[in-house]
Amino acid sequence: MLEKYIKETPDWLSATGPDADIVISGRIRLARNIKGFPFSHWASTKDLNAAADKIKDSVNKIDYFSGSESFKIKELDGLKKQFLVERHLISRELVSIKQGLIIIADKEILSLMVNEEDHIRFQALSSGLSLLDAWQMVSGIDSLLSGHLDYAYCLEFGYLTACPTNVGTGLRASCMLHLPALSMNRRIEKILPTLSRVGLVSRGFYGEGSEAFGDLFQISNQITLGRREEELIESLEKVVKQIIEYERESREEIAAKGGPRIEDRFKRAYALLTNASLISSKEAMELISVVRLGVATGFLDKIPYSALNKLFIITQPAHLQMLMAKELSASERDEERAKLIQKELQFI
Repeated sequence: MLEKYIKETPDWLSATGPDADIVISGRIRLARNIKGFPFSHWASTKDLNAAADKIKDSVNKIDYFSGSESFKIKELDGLKKQFLVERHLISRELVSIKQGLIIIADKEILSLMVNEEDHIRFQALSSGLSLLDAWQMVSGIDSLLSGHLDYAYCLEFGYLTACPTNVGTGLRASCMLHLPALSMNRRIEKILPTLSRVGLVSRGFYGEGSEAFGDLFQISNQITLGRREEELIESLEKVVKQIIEYERESREEIAAKGGPRIEDRFKRAYALLTNASLISSKEAMELISVVRLGVATGFLDKIPYSALNKLFIITQPAHLQMLMAKELSASERDEERAKLIQKELQFI
């Protein structure tokens, strides 16, 4: 049952990977389709069910997925679907697909979506900037799955996908970056528009089409055709390391200049988190972001990044209601969110 996941913290929030003070997580995702089946958007219900059965049967033969759990999207209510979106386990698109399926394994590091835009989209999430480790896991799974499934593949173009931007390797590599200092000094506005020049794109907290709140930005590759997987990952890592350097420079400037005004901003954010009676999800994200920067620049006492990462997730609406084991109105969520944050920070 999904309820067990609310009591667990995903490994990718642990802040144990390289540069984890800035890189919340790295993700490698592969898109694959099964030869002989229409793409998901064109497939009949019969084809989608047959594809799902074939994929699930193949997954069960792979050790990586030993002990995994699968959930049919049509059997989940709206709250549980939103919980999976907030958990970064499914896309917002899969929510509306009745023949969709999610398979979760290995402490949520590994998951696989069935019948979203493509028949298969599986991903590995890692803490910090460790994309090559995630790639090795995904690559190993891909090799094993290909032994049981006949992928749609073309010698000229590579792996065939529903969206042309994924044709080729079918790989999407991304990093979730926390960039509050660059946002504070407005340098972020100059950096993000330049990403497209090197084949990258910036998205929000929940990926494509979502808002970048809490100073969290998801940087990923735009195209996959004509380049090797390792090359795509290395290109992304190179740019991410530059952005990390810029963020560190900006943090050092803030720490050096300091002053009562900036110190007050950090302490006010912490005071609100630990004393407010009502906090909206957006305000919580913004305050957690400011406190995280306050810790990084030394203006606030050390709070583990893992604890703050966890707050980014568990304060989201569906998580909050799953924790309370009941549906809540917007005002009730704001009240319970404030209580939850205070409880989480009380003994740190």
